[in-house]
Amino acid sequence: MNKKIPLELKVLYQISEAIRIGSSLQEVLDQIVKAVSNLTRPDSCLIYLLDEIKGELVLRASKRPHPKLLGMIKMKLGEGVTGWVAKQKKPVAISENASEDPRFKLFHNLPEDRYQAFLSIPIITKSRVVGVINVQHEKPHRYSKDIIMLLSTIANIAGITIENTKLLEMSVAMEEVLKVRKLVERAKGILMREKNIIEEEAYRLLQQKSMNTRTPIGDIAEAIILASEAKK
Repeated sequence: MNKKIPLELKVLYQISEAIRIGSSLQEVLDQIVKAVSNLTRPDSCLIYLLDEIKGELVLRASKRPHPKLLGMIKMKLGEGVTGWVAKQKKPVAISENASEDPRFKLFHNLPEDRYQAFLSIPIITKSRVVGVINVQHEKPHRYSKDIIMLLSTIANIAGITIENTKLLEMSVAMEEVLKVRKLVERAKGILMREKNIIEEEAYRLLQQKSMNTRTPIGDIAEAIILASEAKK
């Protein structure tokens, strides 16, 4: 007889799948929101990621669709409950009247900020804060120690997933940059030979063509290379 798999294990498996699948960062964040929502059945689940350069937490994923707010709502470390959680690296659970907490920061364009219950969990990897997961309930709701502990575990797994995905995307982006750079160098050489011009003039021609046609400079360079090869 097969034993029923606990929901908690299903959630952990769902998040670990994000690492194996190698999705984009946004897809990973959406998967984490879905997994946390399946476990806690909240009215809202938000994920903020830390922009380490600016020292800001930026809203990056939400259970409720907020396409105009993603990337736009930001707060400093220590600002609001979310910022406090990120700075202190400690969870905060408020069962009712969350907006009355002295640390609370209200965003009028975010309906979830009027909800009663609020659970905020730091996303930590290698003792470093990556972001924050917020779970909210419209009506008063008690968050048990077990749920807080489980979501903290999920947040730790999420932190590893997010960091790995960022590194992968940076690696792919770097490969693309190197590829474009090689194409541009080859195209400059062709223009220098065909038009008898110096390197700076050849690069300006590529830039001008790119701007005039609103086409990436890598595509312009590739077209020049293909045209040159066709002539041969």
